[in-house]
Amino acid sequence: MKRREFSWATMGVVASAIGLKSAAWAQGPAKFLPGKDYIKLDRTIATASEAGKIEVIEFFWYSCSHCNAFEPAFAQWVKNAPKDVVVNRIPVAFREDFAPQQRLFFTLEAMGLLEKIHIKVFQAIHVERLTLNTDASILAWVEKQGVDKNKFADIAKSFGVASKLKRAVQLQNDFKIEGVPSLGVAGKFYVDGTLAGNMERALQITESLLSQARQGRI
Repeated sequence: MKRREFSWATMGVVASAIGLKSAAWAQGPAKFLPGKDYIKLDRTIATASEAGKIEVIEFFWYSCSHCNAFEPAFAQWVKNAPKDVVVNRIPVAFREDFAPQQRLFFTLEAMGLLEKIHIKVFQAIHVERLTLNTDASILAWVEKQGVDKNKFADIAKSFGVASKLKRAVQLQNDFKIEGVPSLGVAGKFYVDGTLAGNMERALQITESLLSQARQGRI
């Protein structure tokens, strides 16, 4: 989903272009320009990473077809990322009806089930064509995945999940998210397909920014 339109004509080549190891990791940073290829935020946003680590946030929405297309390539990118890079995923809420899927993500995270079920949510929505946009429909679906629905429901209503929902909205606003998928880098930069041209290039820009952050150049 986009708040503004941009071209996804090259989206289908992302996974093959990235492959098992991104070429940009091997080649070093390219020259990308602030305001043109990425946006430098007005202020630095506090990150969730520990000292010596650099955070990359993927902002996404389960019902976004572009996020679904990007997920396999991004998952591979995460596996290949250097050890000093910490990746966090944040589900967005451009409208109130996005909140059930936000709760789904953070509840699965709290239950330690993201690795098992995260990709299944995309598949359910985009392959099986299920409508998972209410708490009731989500609860029924997770039960079919073998999840204890009573435990899931309790955690979904917990203070911990509520806090993460609030934090997600704050991050979305702090990074001035215009659409998804998009990336927040080092608490200082915003990259998306509009600016980059496509998400393959967005990852290359992200890698360049990470390299500069690592060298203390930004």
